[in-house]
Amino acid sequence: MTYTHLTTDELVMIESYYHQNIKIAKIAVYLKQSRTPIYNVINFLKKGHTALEYYQQYKENKKRCGRWKIVLSQEQQTYVKEKIAQGWTPDVIIGRKEKLMSCSMRTLYRQFKEKVFDESTLSMKEG
Repeated sequence: MTYTHLTTDELVMIESYYHQNIKIAKIAVYLKQSRTPIYNVINFLKKGHTALEYYQQYKENKKRCGRWKIVLSQEQQTYVKEKIAQGWTPDVIIGRKEKLMSCSMRTLYRQFKEKVFDESTLSMKEG
């Protein structure tokens, strides 16, 4: 069975089934879910919590998931601004490896689009 996140309706159903002393294997069949997430919810419920609290904790944990935004140090930002003023492009700045940068060329271009750096300072030379 492939894993899918439990919905709020499923969490309420698991809580209801738990209070009715229905076995986890049966709950899994009823909800067409794997037993593992159901075990996790029931173990949480056994500690005296509710399905709503489980969902709130899930949402809080979910905020910490995913990729973190890359922030260049002030020194790196100054370096990028200097090189852009000299006519360098982000791919040249990263490719030359004169200075260790904590991002890739694509990330640096993305930072120009996100207005971390002034996009108008990029030289638009045609090849």
